[in-house]
Amino acid sequence: MTYLLNIDEAIDRKFLVSKNLKGQTEAGNIIHVMDAENTSDSVQVTYRVSHYNEKYHDYQDYTVKFDNVAQFCKWAQPDNFIARNYESLSIKDIQHYIKIKNRTFVSFCLPVIIAAAVLFFAIGLLAIPNKVIGGIIAAALTLGVAIFIFSFFRKQKKQEKMRLYSKISSGWGVVIE
Repeated sequence: MTYLLNIDEAIDRKFLVSKNLKGQTEAGNIIHVMDAENTSDSVQVTYRVSHYNEKYHDYQDYTVKFDNVAQFCKWAQPDNFIARNYESLSIKDIQHYIKIKNRTFVSFCLPVIIAAAVLFFAIGLLAIPNKVIGGIIAAALTLGVAIFIFSFFRKQKKQEKMRLYSKISSGWGVVIE
């Protein structure tokens, strides 16, 4: 998803790095975009790691180049929830949150549903002598798996956010169930 229409909108904003790039800060760190400009063939972004794990102790400016704004948006995303609560979370928690947040129906659910459909239809058409009944049973099982996988997908996204809220609020004495 592209969050910005123009790279100038990124200046003086904080972003959560969601993808590792060689020679750049690792996924899970918060960056502050200091400068961003369109050149003739690329987008150049100068940033500083504003919240960091043990690896980044200095306030050095880094520069990264992308072919277009969409590539920048895949690398770093605005996330106010993580930016506000960064100190309360570990880098592993943030990376797991990114992994769950970036899942889509096409990247997570669809491959599992297709594999289940192939398996059920292979078993249904080979193991059951009546091909029509085998196809109906396979279709019903595939539909059941599709509903289960989709509801698991939605529930997992919600539970991950609640898990992080619980972790953050544990210092306040609030229990979220």
